Amino acid sequence: MKEERAKLVKADVRMRGFRQRTEVPEVLAWVDRNAARLAEEAVPIDAAAGRVLAVAVVATIDVPGFDRAAMDGFALRGSDTEGGSDYNPIVLPVAGEVLAGQRFAGHAAPGLAIRIMTGAPVPAGLDAVLPAEFATEENGRIEISKPVAPGQHVARVGEDVASGAQVLAAGRRLRAQDVGLVASLGQTQVSVVRRPRVRILVTGDEVVPPGEAKDAYQVYDANSYMLRGLVARDGGVREQALRIADDPAAIRAALAAPGADVILVSGGSSVGSEDHAPRLVAELGELPIHGVAMRPSSPAGVGRIGAALVFLLPGNPVSCLCAYDFFAGRALRLMSGLPAGWPHRTRSLRVARKIVSAVGRVDYCRVRVMGDEVEPIALSGASILSSTTRADGFVIVPAESEGYAPGSEVVVHYYE
Repeated sequence: MKEERAKLVKADVRMRGFRQRTEVPEVLAWVDRNAARLAEEAVPIDAAAGRVLAVAVVATIDVPGFDRAAMDGFALRGSDTEGGSDYNPIVLPVAGEVLAGQRFAGHAAPGLAIRIMTGAPVPAGLDAVLPAEFATEENGRIEISKPVAPGQHVARVGEDVASGAQVLAAGRRLRAQDVGLVASLGQTQVSVVRRPRVRILVTGDEVVPPGEAKDAYQVYDANSYMLRGLVARDGGVREQALRIADDPAAIRAALAAPGADVILVSGGSSVGSEDHAPRLVAELGELPIHGVAMRPSSPAGVGRIGAALVFLLPGNPVSCLCAYDFFAGRALRLMSGLPAGWPHRTRSLRVARKIVSAVGRVDYCRVRVMGDEVEPIALSGASILSSTTRADGFVIVPAESEGYAPGSEVVVHYYE
């Protein structure tokens, strides 16, 4: 009991401040240890785009399953066209026609041509397709002005996919064309990693939903809408999004309710008298990290309630974005089978104007790109959400650095 009381007292930092802050690499290590990939589930292919394969896709048929025409034209034997030219055309009789999805019922003997459409099966005994533009058809015959080699313009059995071949590896995030390939194999479902269910809790008496009336000292909820988009980007699915007043009982109930793999708490995570979330997380589960050596987002925290990971995100919008991107987003990507690293496009650029930081903390600096150079934006406060829309991206300044002098090369992570 004494140890338990000590744990709760340590978690209750209201009006006391942080005695020390955890280094960012230590927080990332905790996330990596605790954010395990979720189990697999089968989904129909019409819901598979964007999902991560849990099991490799193996072809059970050849694609194509027959030799088929790759062009509209005439099926024939390539050797029958040797020597054909504008000055010495080869003449062959046309002995019939075959369309896509049909089978040629006649006899395709050497020295004959069969009119054929793209995708139609090449009649047995013929081995090439002469494109229509290289033949002149008249009175049941064609004149061939350009020879074709055996096998030309014919898609052979298994040329696209051979039966038994692995066509998509486990861990791949399925693109539209990947789903199309699965469909071409006749498969109706795939095994994918289950998406983490995410509960978003926005706390604060001052927070009002957009569209509702507010008084002069209240603010509209921006964070829950920002978090919804970020969760979807990182492979999660929103379980529910709640706005909760600064009521410990209501916050406790929302934290303790079952059904979520990850709980994001925006607001109430710092050291104010109404910042209840850290103490409640510690009471209901564990809060091994609260307070991080970074700017913004120093009041961030990570913990667990039962099997659910909990991320305390500051209420200031930029801090919320920063803490999510560093820690919660990484956890969601790991749980959904995606690569853990930053999902942003990056580019190395030179610094045009000094980027200032302080040794001992990681800095998340919003920047503007100008050609091959980058500069910090003028306003960078944690509550200035518009700074992230005016910025092209951000630069991460490591804890051991005082920033970057003009002319230094930095890696820019683009907002997209």
